[in-house]
Amino acid sequence: MTTDGRMSTWALIATSVPMFMVSLDNLIVTNALAEIGKEFEVRQSELQWVMNGYVLAFAGLLLAGAALGDRFGRRRVFLTGVTLFTASSVACALADSVGTLVVARVLQGAGAAAILPVSLTLAVAAVSRERRNLAVGVWGGVNGLGIAIGPLAGGLVTEQIHWSWIFWINVPVGVLALPLALWAVKESRGAERELNVVSMVLVTGSVVSAVWGIVSAADHGWTASATVIGLSAALVLAIAFVVSERASKAPLIPSHMYRVPAFVLSNVVSITMYFGVFGSIFFLTQFLQGPMGYSPFEAGLRTLPWTVAPMIVVPVASQFVDRIGGGVLQAAGCALQGVGLGWIAVIVTPDVGYGAMVPALALAGVGMGLVFAGNPATVISSVRESEHNKASGVNNTSREFGGALGVAALTTVFSHRFTDNSSGDPMAAFTDGLEAALWIGVAVVMLGAVSGLFIRRGAAHAGEDAVQQAPATVPVG
Repeated sequence: MTTDGRMSTWALIATSVPMFMVSLDNLIVTNALAEIGKEFEVRQSELQWVMNGYVLAFAGLLLAGAALGDRFGRRRVFLTGVTLFTASSVACALADSVGTLVVARVLQGAGAAAILPVSLTLAVAAVSRERRNLAVGVWGGVNGLGIAIGPLAGGLVTEQIHWSWIFWINVPVGVLALPLALWAVKESRGAERELNVVSMVLVTGSVVSAVWGIVSAADHGWTASATVIGLSAALVLAIAFVVSERASKAPLIPSHMYRVPAFVLSNVVSITMYFGVFGSIFFLTQFLQGPMGYSPFEAGLRTLPWTVAPMIVVPVASQFVDRIGGGVLQAAGCALQGVGLGWIAVIVTPDVGYGAMVPALALAGVGMGLVFAGNPATVISSVRESEHNKASGVNNTSREFGGALGVAALTTVFSHRFTDNSSGDPMAAFTDGLEAALWIGVAVVMLGAVSGLFIRRGAAHAGEDAVQQAPATVPVG
């Protein structure tokens, strides 16, 4: 391997490992919440914000993180994010009250929002064009793996040590990542120098309000006042954001990006895919721990056919993005995910054996891997090189929004079916609720499959053609 090849490999590692911890912390507290609640003696209504505080800050600040990277330097923003994420992880581990823990989780989410969008841009910039799809695929696979094994890691650490260690494990990663990134990652900035603060504030407020409303819907219903206020505020702020963008000389998201079918449709795929994945895994882990009687760690282990498959599929599938098109991979991935979820919905009963679920879980995992390989690669290659950071911010925001919407929507479906049948056998009622929720997940994921089919194969090179007409990324140093 050449010196440049070794450096690009180290750069990919330097950007992927902190991003893995960011993704892991999305759901790592899920199986630790019960222990945290016991220790701090708090109600569920307070406890939920240990998870939601992170999600709100993370989703709301992703586009701002991308914009700051373009303006002040992507490596600088990445390193700042790693530092904030590491320091706030220490604060989470040392928290002596649920209020302190929630504040620390919000700061952790802010650090994560600075890391995630620029990590993809830096990873792409570190490799040659020939290796770009592989790098993006590895990035997507590691990102998805962090999300998927979060509950497993949280359950294992909480059962074997103490819940605070789910945050302590971030510290050595952050400490090692900082010098590694300084050494292996080159600094770069976007072509635009003006920072559109008004648009940043409006889009952050809109996303936070939308996620707040969706989370409230999962907890209290779609007609609850918090839900209506949150979603209404999101709509008003989104309209204000569009007006601000149209009047700005330096829009946060250039208007021509909305006219690129590959970019728009890939983000639709991202929303639908994570809708199905987040919503389904939320209830499947509960099913494994409830009717099937497994401990949190045992339940996490039994999701591995689904969650580990992408690590095998992504490196292989990434080689075919240019040959058959990212849209085909995304469509096939969503279709397999939908078939896998539908398979589980067909066979699930209160006494179903785990072995019967394994083929369906593996099929869904293969589908997830195909999307991880095709989706970010198509998004990145459909825009100009100088716009990679903006595209990454939009794509990651779409993912977080889709995941939150999936949990809320499937919770509504599950709760309605569970309540209607709860007078009888509670295990049967849970199974009925799970089945109904899974079928909604199947329908939405299949919508993503249809969207993927409309992405032209030639879209993978649209960004390369456009770069001839626009300033390229500005290297620094």
